[in-house]
Amino acid sequence: MTSLSQTTSWKALVAHAESVKPKHLRDLFSSDPTRGERLPFVACGIYFDFSKHRITDETLRLLVALAEERGLKDAIEAMFSGRKINITEGRAVLHTALRSPKDEVVTVDGRNVIPDVHAVLEEMDVFANKVRSGEWKGYTGKPIKAVVNIGIGGSDLGPVMAYEALKPYSKRDIDVVYVSNVDGTDIAESLRDLNPETTLFIVSSKTFTTQETMANAMSARSWLLESLKDDASIAKHFVAVSTNAEKVTQFGIDKANMFGFWDWVGGRYSMDSAIGLSTMIAVGSEVFRQLLSGFHAMDVHFRSAPFDKNMPVLMALLNIWYTDFFGAETHAVLPYDQYLHRFPAYLQQLIMESNGKQVTLEGNPVDVPTSAVIWGEPGTNGQHSFYQLIHQGTRLIPVDFICFAKSHNPIGQHHQLLMSNVFAQAEALAFGKTEAEVRAEGVEESLVPHKVFEGNRPSSVLMAQKLTPEILGSLIALYEHITYTQAVIWGINAFDQWGVELGKALANKILPELDQESGAPLNHDSSTNTLIKRFKELQ
Repeated sequence: MTSLSQTTSWKALVAHAESVKPKHLRDLFSSDPTRGERLPFVACGIYFDFSKHRITDETLRLLVALAEERGLKDAIEAMFSGRKINITEGRAVLHTALRSPKDEVVTVDGRNVIPDVHAVLEEMDVFANKVRSGEWKGYTGKPIKAVVNIGIGGSDLGPVMAYEALKPYSKRDIDVVYVSNVDGTDIAESLRDLNPETTLFIVSSKTFTTQETMANAMSARSWLLESLKDDASIAKHFVAVSTNAEKVTQFGIDKANMFGFWDWVGGRYSMDSAIGLSTMIAVGSEVFRQLLSGFHAMDVHFRSAPFDKNMPVLMALLNIWYTDFFGAETHAVLPYDQYLHRFPAYLQQLIMESNGKQVTLEGNPVDVPTSAVIWGEPGTNGQHSFYQLIHQGTRLIPVDFICFAKSHNPIGQHHQLLMSNVFAQAEALAFGKTEAEVRAEGVEESLVPHKVFEGNRPSSVLMAQKLTPEILGSLIALYEHITYTQAVIWGINAFDQWGVELGKALANKILPELDQESGAPLNHDSSTNTLIKRFKELQ
């Protein structure tokens, strides 16, 4: 494939960017009074306003031309049809099959995978209903009152985000707890107030060998046996989401309570697979299926909508516009709903683990910057934290505002106050405040420079009526497809994560060297050797 910077459409965008950079959003709006009405559109119940971006109609035309030149349409079909687009691992990429209707056909290695997907969903349904109804009993005959999900990365970030987002729909007489960090404090604090007789653990690890997850699982096992004393209790208090039946059985988990998934489901794309079992227990199978329906709606939109009215494609192209033509290094995602407070953390893995790559699919160095750093906090907390930097700092930081017209908790004027801040922040970022406007307020001359807001800071507003399971599914799928679109444009693989492996390998080498009695020789650099020695001294 031609290197990105040498394509016709990229060169056209380079030249075009120079004509757009001097333009201010004030001028773009004043020259086109209908801009704010003309550019937004609705898909999957989400109103997408991208009028406050530093773009013209010509920018959009050229960005769409870039997507077309890079073969995005074919790439989308390749993913949905089950082709092995994860070339470094020889795998298909079919998280979209996890939410496909029963009557669809998606073939991998000659096998339609949709029946397998729905078979696992049915198994999840049955088990979740048993736990929720109290039919599933612990070893001493008591119903489950707490579910502890043990995983890390994609086995944690997606489920905990969805659980928090869907709390209005959850069964509140069952506590759902998430343990991921190998720091012993995480599991110690998570288990401190739980009763072993009424606690169920879900161990989520495809291979059942993930170091952090298995360390936490073994500690949970010891905690349970310290109270219940009998190895037979493990089968009543542990289930697994895995594909390694041998390891699961060795742990003491009944193989009948192992929920499987497939190598064509990447970890960070897996929350709508059996990895979401904790979510289903919390909210019930009906709500979980509504979540899947929302995913599927965005899948259909992404696959079928023309690029100039395709929400994931346009958002991806706008991100590339700022990353590669304006030098933006970070991107803020700011949900104005407390239930989405874990959404930015989830997106950090989804986007940065996917697109934090420095070589193309062919193994050549990429010739443009790839993924921006993703970060954010829920509004209005962020306004009293980092918004100063976004408004008046020296760095350009594009923003996604996410908000809802209706609150699950309509208390007094809280929601109107919240929403007034969403609209005000987007307006302030775009238009700022000029010197003339500051002086007109009678501000002392020496303070004028300090109170000027440059504006011209781009943002998108994503607004739905309410944070429902369907809307949450569509939002998650939206960002999944943004991520893939960017990867296609940059010519990188969004579905491997080799950069995670080196640190793991070195940690396994260092682990025995931390044993006070080992006397193992240290063969690292002088800094690492000294750190290990100092650690052992301090112990």
